Amino acid sequence: MLPRFYPLLDPEIAARHGIDPIAAAEQILEGGAKILQFRHKGFFSREVFAQLERVAQLCRDAGALFVVNDRADLAALAGAALHLGQDDLTPTAARKIVGTQTLIGFSTHNEAQLRAAAAEPADYLALGPIFGTSSKNNPDPLVGIDELRRLRPLTDRPLVAIGGITRANAQSVLAAGADSVAIIGDVFAGNGNLRACIEEWVSLTRDPQNV
Repeated sequence: MLPRFYPLLDPEIAARHGIDPIAAAEQILEGGAKILQFRHKGFFSREVFAQLERVAQLCRDAGALFVVNDRADLAALAGAALHLGQDDLTPTAARKIVGTQTLIGFSTHNEAQLRAAAAEPADYLALGPIFGTSSKNNPDPLVGIDELRRLRPLTDRPLVAIGGITRANAQSVLAAGADSVAIIGDVFAGNGNLRACIEEWVSLTRDPQNV
């Protein structure tokens, strides 16, 4: 099972908040996160890849799962898990690069995509955007809580909800059937105290059955 709190580290969003990506990764992991996705949508320069490698090492040291967004080749180089979107390689194709043992996640945005994902060798699926989000250009149509609840029974794989999720609405998303909540913008919502914000997220999403 995936951790219920699934933070994403986007270097551009970190920089927008005046936080170095490596320092952000350190605080996210020190705050108790057990998974961390490196999400970079721009050009992958050597500098960005060096950041990715450093974050990968921090995750290994912390015993946290490290996930690379979009890029099967870089996930293979970093020995990381992989998360794919609808416009990336399919999980079937990505398996030829990362192998059969690598954890792969696959994003979906509606019922048709969720049903089609059943044919792909993905270990978990993501669904969203649940709410409005400013972290993605040209976002897909909103899914919403009611649709999340309706679609949840269509897959038996772990389901990660993403898109506009905050500490104020996360519990309603989990109650609607999500196994995990992926957080991008609200990772940095702690008034500069990133670690305290992460600790709050970890506490908020703790499974009461596993306390």
